[in-house]
Amino acid sequence: MNKSRVTRWILLILAVGGLGYFGWQRFYGDSHETAANNAQKAVSRNPVRVTVDPVEKTDFPVYLTSLGTVQAFNTVVVRSRVDGQIDKIAFTEGQLVNQGDLLAEIDPRPYQAALDQAKAKKEQDEANLANTNLDLQRFLKLGEFATRQQIDTQRSNVSQLTAQIAADAAAISNAATQLDYTAIKAPISGVVGLRQVDIGNIVNAATQTGIVTITQIEPITVIFTAPEEQLPYINEGQAAQPLKTIAITTDGKKPLAEGTLAVVNNQVDSTSGTVRLKAVFANKDHALWPGQSVSTRLLVKTLKDATVVPDDAVQHGAEGLYVYTVTGDNKAELRKVKVSQSIDGRSVIEQGLSPGQQVITSGQFKVQPGTLVSTAVASSNPAQSKVRQE
Repeated sequence: MNKSRVTRWILLILAVGGLGYFGWQRFYGDSHETAANNAQKAVSRNPVRVTVDPVEKTDFPVYLTSLGTVQAFNTVVVRSRVDGQIDKIAFTEGQLVNQGDLLAEIDPRPYQAALDQAKAKKEQDEANLANTNLDLQRFLKLGEFATRQQIDTQRSNVSQLTAQIAADAAAISNAATQLDYTAIKAPISGVVGLRQVDIGNIVNAATQTGIVTITQIEPITVIFTAPEEQLPYINEGQAAQPLKTIAITTDGKKPLAEGTLAVVNNQVDSTSGTVRLKAVFANKDHALWPGQSVSTRLLVKTLKDATVVPDDAVQHGAEGLYVYTVTGDNKAELRKVKVSQSIDGRSVIEQGLSPGQQVITSGQFKVQPGTLVSTAVASSNPAQSKVRQE
């Protein structure tokens, strides 16, 4: 009897405890789930902060990029044209010289002496000619008392001395030229390099070692290449007017000079499938230097009224390129796009966007299709960025 009563009490306690736990779980569990759901909804209502930029319709220049090497327009190794000792060096290494400027002087005394000797010989022959002419006139006055042979001989002497004087004049000219060569002058305008001789050195015309090298840098050229597939477009544009060419540092950060395409090589390199091009630059500021490596941009054509967006807006996905646009109710919308050209941080969109739309340029990693966004208009000056909260 006592055992059955104890059993009933135990069962009653267990039943009451079970009902209490069920009630607690029902009340507090539902409350916790509701709170979680409400929190999730609250989070979903918070807009994601992004930066947007409008899709523009504008002219877009199409450039061919390549690597090139700067070459001097002319390069001259200055050599001596006569033998002798260097008496004077008249230039400073690295100096910009003009055509005709004195570079060096060779001891002129032997050549001055040769010139004086040639002049004296001419004066001597002129005196002999004058005397021979007088003798001829005397024979002619004698008339029949002078034989024909005497007269012919005298005329021959006059002709010989006349020819000798002409030879003397040529010898004087040659001696004067040799003397002039002792003053070594710049044959072109340009920058002189490191000198190869010093004062007191003996130089001669037969040596291959020059005195100095001059490179012409105004104007200057850049040699670069382009793919053979682009050759028809290059020739077509070049036929209209010389194509604009831009030289940039190899890191792509600093433009150096603007010039024009001057020469398209007369054959394509079949090994590399490229054609060599030469552009000419005025180079007044000497930004380009012979032997320098540069990046080049050749303006082939300009696309009129192209649809253009910043490169930052274009994303790469498993199914190709896409951008996020912002709809009228401030929600993100994914759009697949096709890009035809991209340069200087801008891309041409052939398909997928229309001018006037807003594309997201930063903050895409937080965005999914349908996400509510808060937009900031991109600006070169952050202080001028306009923020619109919806």
